[in-house]
Amino acid sequence: MTPAWRIVAIVGVVAIAGLGYWTYTTAIEGGSSSHQAKARTLPTPDRPPSNDPVLVGAGDISSCNQDNDAATAKLVNQVIGSALGQVGVFTVGDNAYETGTDDEFHHCYGPTWGQFNDRTRPAPGNHEYKSGNADGYFNYFGANAAGDPSQGYYSYDVGSWHIIVLNTSDHCRQVACDEGSPQEQWLRSDLAAHPAQCTLAMWHDPLFTSGTTHGNAPWAKPFWDDLYKAGADLVISAHEHNYERFALQTPDGAPDAQFGIREFVVGTGGESHYADYNSIRPNSEVRNAETFGVIRLVLHPDGYDWDFLPAYRGDTFQDSGSGACHGAPKS
Repeated sequence: MTPAWRIVAIVGVVAIAGLGYWTYTTAIEGGSSSHQAKARTLPTPDRPPSNDPVLVGAGDISSCNQDNDAATAKLVNQVIGSALGQVGVFTVGDNAYETGTDDEFHHCYGPTWGQFNDRTRPAPGNHEYKSGNADGYFNYFGANAAGDPSQGYYSYDVGSWHIIVLNTSDHCRQVACDEGSPQEQWLRSDLAAHPAQCTLAMWHDPLFTSGTTHGNAPWAKPFWDDLYKAGADLVISAHEHNYERFALQTPDGAPDAQFGIREFVVGTGGESHYADYNSIRPNSEVRNAETFGVIRLVLHPDGYDWDFLPAYRGDTFQDSGSGACHGAPKS
């Protein structure tokens, strides 16, 4: 069945330092309109304003069967409008449900998060590949944003940060992730070629999660091994439809306050919730399975601030903090 069209209206233009003027839109109809009325005002972080670059995003985002993605898109718009510096948008997979077709990207994702296409760098998820070779995903975003369609992995720089986007879709059966695979070799080469002060990597399947709908993704461990050896700081994933923050840890899950990687699971873009924390993994610091929202990262030259921003008024869950970038552990 062809997804229902959504109606959008242009509501303004914002000036973003370093990026010029950007027209933005917001959905005013699509599914139930009740959530639009309840979308919350962006919280103000309790820290000094900064003109350092910002990344904002989530995973598990859009379908034409719900309008939570319109509410999270409104949050992204508010982040863009309130930031003093450059703002980039990211996705961490399962962007258009159910099977990532051209129609679903244009009619479901397009009216909400599609308004940010000029500044979005996406990652693919397993739902993108349900219709074949993620053709809808690559057709929609294009190779300049999403990378070579035969790969789906790429990297770019934001300020002093190096950002790496990897492809773990379908348990790495579509694009191999194992040690020695072309993707893993590319990652090692990319890290060696970009010895940045701060490094962030993102992909769909989390190595660590307390959620049990999908559970841990051991096929992502070779990526963690390479990132840890290179001194990477952050990993963002989704797949579990909830939010979770982990303490700094090694690829084996051991606490490491000096050189560990902090992982965020942000499967809160709007599709649905998985409320299934049957057991809490070691090093899990914060969890929530009831709140749609996005994560905002302020990327300082030597560290980062994070805020999880809830989508609706009445949602009380928030999460925020700061961290410092670090070098690689001694070999």
